[in-house]
Amino acid sequence: QVQLVESGGGLVQAGGSLRLSCAASGRTFNTYIMSWFRQAPGKEREFVATINWSFGSTYHADSVKGRFTISRDSAKNTVSLQMNSLKPEDTAVYYCAARVVTALQYTYWGQGTQVTVSS
Repeated sequence: QVQLVESGGGLVQAGGSLRLSCAASGRTFNTYIMSWFRQAPGKEREFVATINWSFGSTYHADSVKGRFTISRDSAKNTVSLQMNSLKPEDTAVYYCAARVVTALQYTYWGQGTQVTVSS
């Protein structure tokens, strides 16, 4: 059974940094795309960043480009999101998600971790 468990959220001042981690278990993820999404109160879920587990290629949303960096550690089966220069508008619940490379929708989701950025 696949499990995705996020950690690392918290309260930080604007301009600060946080590092989120997603521990993935239950299978090998060589054929998977791993991504981070976020959802702020009253808003729709928003794509943040994605990584191809096998090749390590990444893509970041324009809203976080240059500030956030997604990465993966194959040995530890974790996906991380390094968040720098945080802004109050980055406040949201952040979710880790996984899908097979050929799938259109994400199959697996974590429970989410809260990130709050104070001004």
